[in-house]
Amino acid sequence: MLPQFGFSELLFLVIVALIILGPKDLSLTMRKIGQFVARGRSMANEFRAAFDDIARQAELDDLRQEIEDLKRDNAVTQAVDELKSVEKDINESVMREERAMMDELNKPDDAPAETPDPVEPSTPEPAPDVKPEDKAAS
Repeated sequence: MLPQFGFSELLFLVIVALIILGPKDLSLTMRKIGQFVARGRSMANEFRAAFDDIARQAELDDLRQEIEDLKRDNAVTQAVDELKSVEKDINESVMREERAMMDELNKPDDAPAETPDPVEPSTPEPAPDVKPEDKAAS
């Protein structure tokens, strides 16, 4: 923690410095101390700016990565959607074919099948001896 200096402490330091350095060298020393403090502040500001740039760059990299992930996910999602639609079409056509086959198998037979009935062998009946002339007479 930095020490806390009040007005009386600063006045005491200025009097001691005036006695030790003298009036001629005190102004030069104060100027050098001011430049040193200014350089320190400048370096601190540069460090802070560099740190902020690094943080900003890291955020930009994260955002770029998220955008790339979204693009990749979008392409994958489109491909999955296309595959699902193709799968749906295939399933519908298979189900139609299956229903048609089941309807064909379960279709009641309206007409009897053409299986020959067991019939006794037919023997030709003897035709009466009728002559064509006799038909004309009758």
